[in-house]
Amino acid sequence: MKMKKVAALALAAVMALSLAACGGGSSSGGSSSGGDSGSSSGGSNALTINIWDSNQQAGLQQIVDEWSAESGVSAKIEVVDWDNYWTLLEAGASGGTMPDVFWMHSNTAQMYMENDILLDLDPYIEKDETMDLSKYYQGIVDLYTRSDGKHFAIPKDHDTIALLYNKAIFDQYGVDYPTADWTWEDMYEAAKKITEGSNGDVYGLAMNTSNNQDGWYNLVYDYGGTIVGEDHKTSTIGSAEGKAGMEMVRKLLSVGAPQSVVAETGTDSLFQSGKCAMITQGSWMINSFYKAENHADYYWALLPYADVNGNGQCDDGERQSCYNGLGWAASAGTANPDACYSLISYLCSEEAQKKQAELGVTMAGMEGMSEAFGNAFEGMDVSPFIEMEDFKLYFRPYSRNTTVWEDKIQQAGAFLDAWQNPDDPAVMEKACDNAQKIIDDAIAQE
Repeated sequence: MKMKKVAALALAAVMALSLAACGGGSSSGGSSSGGDSGSSSGGSNALTINIWDSNQQAGLQQIVDEWSAESGVSAKIEVVDWDNYWTLLEAGASGGTMPDVFWMHSNTAQMYMENDILLDLDPYIEKDETMDLSKYYQGIVDLYTRSDGKHFAIPKDHDTIALLYNKAIFDQYGVDYPTADWTWEDMYEAAKKITEGSNGDVYGLAMNTSNNQDGWYNLVYDYGGTIVGEDHKTSTIGSAEGKAGMEMVRKLLSVGAPQSVVAETGTDSLFQSGKCAMITQGSWMINSFYKAENHADYYWALLPYADVNGNGQCDDGERQSCYNGLGWAASAGTANPDACYSLISYLCSEEAQKKQAELGVTMAGMEGMSEAFGNAFEGMDVSPFIEMEDFKLYFRPYSRNTTVWEDKIQQAGAFLDAWQNPDDPAVMEKACDNAQKIIDDAIAQE
């Protein structure tokens, strides 16, 4: 195994702090690393499962317990926070113990697959009459398929992005609520009214450089640019289209929370404390706001669109949502590979995927389950996440080693400069050029 590459990958993942990565950073759980089969308290055949989102633990454990009742194999889910999750997997890949079953992510999948850290699922899939990979979102299936055609994870879920707003703040400052007809310019005008109307005591919106999948990536694509194209080798962030999207981001930032405030408090905390009227967020975070103290004031709306051609309507490609999907994977070194695949197959079965959606854990990795998820949150209308599927979805940009360029474009020398100076269009334009070079150089070295 090429362990140096794996180590570099994992360390980059730790540094990335990718809180917009399909649930990353939303958990607060235990720090146990798990271990090979037999390390859990349930007996010599027990499986250890690691995830990073505590919001999903209870619902997933319920499904796992149903599998255990059928299989006779006990399995316990342990929550490890996002940073430590990848550190522990790195340690396991380098010769330590790994959990039996765990989540895989687009940031890291390519490197883990290339280095044979994950269990090859193909021999099991070939014998599994219930497994039909054509039923899942194809972008997620492709993500966990190695260049030689072998599969190393099965889609667990998918997600979309929507706009979250505080209705009470809109009422207080006499601003009309977001609608399906909103453009990004409309969002800018609403945010400006709130920020100016409150004399800066309440910000119209908040956005961080790390809010990529659930934030500024979507504007780049709405305006016709790409972060990394479908070939996973090229970027157009420095093109006229990419710069147009980021110029709109700059305008939004100019009437939103300053970077110094966002860096200290965080976008979610600003919103939940009533200091911010709008944020964009992913479906994996619904539970956090559904359970929040002031959730009765929280409403979801479709992402605005970019009226690129100026005809006053949303045309194809002008409203896009980034989507991603976790995969259920197993350790190549597990002592019980048959049980691992059995569990993964069960978690990804139509029955379990539907139950996952009905419990409000996440949207399913299998197509056709979104309606069940939409009905899971009594008293909160989350239909905008479902309605986004009627528009264009693009898969979260990735390459062989995503975290290298993803981290760098968020920092000084790239988009952090523009976040700190949102009143200067030239700074944003230069940041786009710098980001283009960072991505190009990183991919060239992969």
